[in-house]
Amino acid sequence: MSMTSEEIRSNVEKALDEIRPFLQSDGGDISLISIDNDSSVKVRLEGNCIGCSVNQMTLKSGVEMTIKKYVPQIEEVINVS
Repeated sequence: MSMTSEEIRSNVEKALDEIRPFLQSDGGDISLISIDNDSSVKVRLEGNCIGCSVNQMTLKSGVEMTIKKYVPQIEEVINVS
């Protein structure tokens, strides 16, 4: 059974709340920009996370994995700069 758009957004926010303390400990943050077609999440890394060389890997592995844990139907996570 798939979630409604509201449930997806709520669960994506929960996932970001789980990730945020790790980013904030490095002086960074993450914002949810949009969720397209209930399958593609756009986020923006902020603060020290912007110029950080590991951020693309961090985003793909950590953020995508955490979001998919909460919302299995999400297919991709895109970082919008």
